[in-house]
Amino acid sequence: MRPFKYVRAVEPAAAVKAVTAEHGAVFVAGGTNLLDLMKEDVARPTQLVDISGLRLSQIRSAGGRVSIGALATNTDTANHPLIRQNYPLLTQAILAGASGQIRNMATNGGNLNQRTRCPYFYDVSMPCNKREPNSGCGALKGVNRNHAIFGWSQKCVAVFPSDMAVALAALDAVVKIQGADGKVRSIPIADYHRLPGDEPQKDNILRPGELVVEIELPKNNFADRSYYLKVRDRASYAFALVSVAAALETKGNTISDVRLAMGGVAHKPWRAAEAEKLLKGSAATEANFVQAAEAEMKLARPLEHNRFKIELGKRAIVRALQMAMRGGRDRV
Repeated sequence: MRPFKYVRAVEPAAAVKAVTAEHGAVFVAGGTNLLDLMKEDVARPTQLVDISGLRLSQIRSAGGRVSIGALATNTDTANHPLIRQNYPLLTQAILAGASGQIRNMATNGGNLNQRTRCPYFYDVSMPCNKREPNSGCGALKGVNRNHAIFGWSQKCVAVFPSDMAVALAALDAVVKIQGADGKVRSIPIADYHRLPGDEPQKDNILRPGELVVEIELPKNNFADRSYYLKVRDRASYAFALVSVAAALETKGNTISDVRLAMGGVAHKPWRAAEAEKLLKGSAATEANFVQAAEAEMKLARPLEHNRFKIELGKRAIVRALQMAMRGGRDRV
């Protein structure tokens, strides 16, 4: 680990100012991802600005919506009564991620901004455009079993690892960001993370010095019919090969509204728009679930070693929808 300076911020404006003032300065809260990257010499910050003491951990109801502080821990968020009752999909997704010890430290803002777990990104001896722009993508022609099947580019085939963010995508969350000018801007979660394009080093739309302060969840009617399904190589402490966040609103047996988002398949949480389009207004039957899943997965562009994700994705979508229809909240 390389030498770095350390300061502790006492309020958001001071934190933003400290990061903006020093080239190479970054925010740190739980540090569950950043410190690993520093130990591996992937991240080389010149200064850590500790924001863990800021008053940004409140979870509260706000005008029919629920506001989640960026510094609330994953554990506190998943277990909060407002989340468990109104957004059980988010609780399920958070509890599917990492381990209890990590969830106790990890913050919501850090979860949104975590880096890929692509092994080529972590191995500084290998080319990686995300770590070192224009050096190449080792995974493109390398071992790419865990990599993207949607939205990748010739510059990067990495996937975004968060479970929480997949549920937030299905719930149409809004991310609130404070900038150097003190103003707060609101970004729909669908626009927050980026596809790699020609600049895979940019995971999201944050500008230099900007700080995530809050995540807002709009009111919905999905609580009774939602489910988060995560398929992985082992039962715990593993990232998704494919995950699906499914949320349904029904009138009788007809789907009046639906949200589907996938993880482990793209550089950002992947909203399954084709599947949603087919399902809305349709009967909630297995045949329609299969048809929607097949329509979505036709858009996939598999790599040499991850073609299996197409069939896995189809089955995961169908299974998640079935579990949502059965009242997935009971399994939180």
